[in-house]
Formats: sequence, C-alpha cells, structure tokens
Amino acid sequence: MSDRTILIWFRNDLRIHDNEILLEAIRKADKVLPVYCFDPYYFQTNLSGNPKTGGVRARFLIESVADLRKNLQAIGGELIIRVGNPAEILPQLAEEFQVNEVYHHREVAHEETEISEQVETALWKIRLNLKHFIGHTLYHKEDLPFPIKDIPDSFATFKKKIERDSTVRPCLGTPGAVTTPVINNPGDLPTLRQLGLDEPLYDPRSEGVFIGGETGALYQLEKFFLSNDHAETGKGSRTLQAVHASKLSAWIALGCISMRHVYHEVLKHQQLTHNNQYNSMLLGLLWRDYFRFMFKKHGQKFIAAKSNSEQLEFAINQDLLFDRWKNGDTGVPLIDAIMHELNATGYINHQSRQTTAGFLVNELKVDWTKGADYFEEKLIDYSPASNWGNWAFIAGINDAHESRYQVATKPSTELETKSEFIDTWLPLLKDLDCQEHFDHLAVK
Repeated sequence: MSDRTILIWFRNDLRIHDNEILLEAIRKADKVLPVYCFDPYYFQTNLSGNPKTGGVRARFLIESVADLRKNLQAIGGELIIRVGNPAEILPQLAEEFQVNEVYHHREVAHEETEISEQVETALWKIRLNLKHFIGHTLYHKEDLPFPIKDIPDSFATFKKKIERDSTVRPCLGTPGAVTTPVINNPGDLPTLRQLGLDEPLYDPRSEGVFIGGETGALYQLEKFFLSNDHAETGKGSRTLQAVHASKLSAWIALGCISMRHVYHEVLKHQQLTHNNQYNSMLLGLLWRDYFRFMFKKHGQKFIAAKSNSEQLEFAINQDLLFDRWKNGDTGVPLIDAIMHELNATGYINHQSRQTTAGFLVNELKVDWTKGADYFEEKLIDYSPASNWGNWAFIAGINDAHESRYQVATKPSTELETKSEFIDTWLPLLKDLDCQEHFDHLAVK
C-alpha cells in the first residue's frame, strides 16, 4: 500500500505552533509536503501605478517564509518555495509527489478567496480535493453564538454577545517531528529584485524593529511582557501606549503567531501581575475577528457605499492632495511625521492610522480607496479585512458608527507620541489641538 501524502499550502499561517493544518496533516498522512508560493499577483502594480506590496512589507514576508523553512527543518521537514501562480504550481507539485489531498486555511477577502477558488478548480481537474480549515480568527466560527448570516453589524453588540456566550479555544501544540518526501529542489527564497521591487530606502530609526517570522513573533511577545508586566496602571495614556508598543500586528497578519496564543498569554500575564493594561490589546484582537466575520457575512458589500446619495464628494485636485499626503508634505506637522514613519518603517499605530485616514477623507476630500490602496502597499501588518474595513468606517459608508473614532480632534497630549519621527515636531504642538492644525492646513 502506497504512502499517503498531504500537501500543505501555506499562505498567512507561517508558523508551526498552534497550526491546525500542519498537525492534522502529520496525524493523517505518512508524508507532508509544505509549500509556499510567492504569487506574482501580489507584486503587480495597482491602478495608481504603485506596487500592490511595497518593499518593506515584502521584505518582512520573505523573512517570515525563511523562518518557517528553518523551523520546519528543525523538526525534520522542508519547505518548498516557488514563485508563480499557485493554481499552476500546486497541481504540478501534487502530481510530482503523488499527493492525495491539499490543505489550506480559508480566507475571507475577495482577492484571496478568488485565488483559492482558482486553485480548487485546478486541483479538481486532477481529481484532488482542497480541504479548507478555519485558523485566522480568535473565536472559531463554530463557537460563535450566531450563524455568520446573523452576526450583528454593530461591533458593540457583536462584542457583548461573543464575550458572554463564547470562549476562545486552547492552543494546539507544536509538532515534534514531520516527515516530508525526498525533495531534490526545495527552491530558493526570491530577492526583492526578483519580485520586481526596489530595496527600501534605509532609515536608521527603523532598523531591527521588525524581523519577520515565528521566531521574531515569540521574541516580540516576550519583550512586550517584560516591558509592561510591572508598569504603572490607572493612567489612561500609559495603558494605551503600552498596548500599542507590542507591535504584534505585523506577525499576526502573516500568521507567524496565532491570535489564540497571544490571547492566552495575555490572560496568563494578567493573572500573574494583576495588570489590566492589556485589555485594549484583547479588544484589538476582537476587532480583527469582527472585520473578518463582516467580510465573511457581507463580502465586498461591507466596503461599498449603500446608495448613490451616500457617495462622497471628492476634491477637484485630489491627485495632487493625495501625493502630498502620502509623501508627508501636507504642511501639517502631525500628519507629515506619521506618514514619514509609515514610509520608512511600514508601521504606524492605530491612532495614527485613524488620524491620517480621517485627515485624507474629511479634510482633503480625497477618495478613501486611494488611502486604502496606499496602506495596502506600505503597511507591514496589512490585513485585507482590517485595512479595508477600517477605511470604509472612516469614510462613513457602513453601519458600525461606533468605530468612527474622533482621534483627530484629541489634544496632542492625549495622542500616543512615542516615536522618533514625531519627537521633532511635538514641542510645536504643546498647547495646540490637532484640529487647530487641520483648520490651518497649508497646501503648498
């Protein structure tokens, strides 16, 4: 009787701990074939002529895939790496290695689901099944207190019901060993140049902040707890700053660490230290769930204007205004500093995203989808559901009104400002509101 081989198609689940498809494949198959495809679709240019995935984000991805290969090798396995269309590559590998079934984690955004459908169709032509798993959310879909079609559109209602009636499952373990077939050509990691991207401009302020991979994610989580377990609590701004300082969203977005793992570690540290400053971190995890479930429920309608009467009016010179916004050349120090940080590091905190997005939409009257596209290119922690869902909320085209934060009107003293990019202008805002700066916008 021939060995049973299962191919694992890794996408945004680049870890070996708490990874259901890896453990299930090891349990059910004699041999496991892990594969990652650098799909050229994600490195093409968008309608604005810019890369869909920018250099900083792509570099983080390459590092994460490299770390996944290293971790698989440490338990006796290997990772096949290819550059190309997964709908072509996966069937070829399946036939070459006599694969019996293909596993992957289901996605929710339309581009990702369309690629899954293409792969499923291609595999079906050679009579292979693509088995879907659910592994990107904090709360498992089967544990929700309502079917997907009945999920409340209001985040406040969603939060209340899910925290009352659902529980987060425990983490799965880390496999001790994995057996792969003999792989003569595992493939090399592509360079940024090979993906059609330029090397990001070097900025010393961004060095060493984000290193992709599961190893980096676990280190970052431990570093975060060491920094904050014994911090003072009860001071509102201190609590918020501590949570934002985790910067774990980059690793969560690629699945280098699971949300369940973060959740249970936070609960453990809260019990040990009696430190409640992590509550807003847990809230952030729940927001990620909410966006994914909203995309699952509504699809693209979640980020579409409901009627022609609700279409936004855009500035006549919005292309010029958008260019100045993205280049940090608006004449508003706060906005410019945040955009410089985004362009250099691929990361800005949640408040900064709300502030810059609200400024682009409400002050400059620029099409919000331009901003969402730009964040997709630049954000090292880009996640389709969270990014597009948040921008749609800022633009006011869907129903979760409580998510439209008024961060832009907060006094500068209440904003998180721990950044080398912001330090240079902060003294200028000592006695001024951000809104005062918006009111005095100078478009050069």
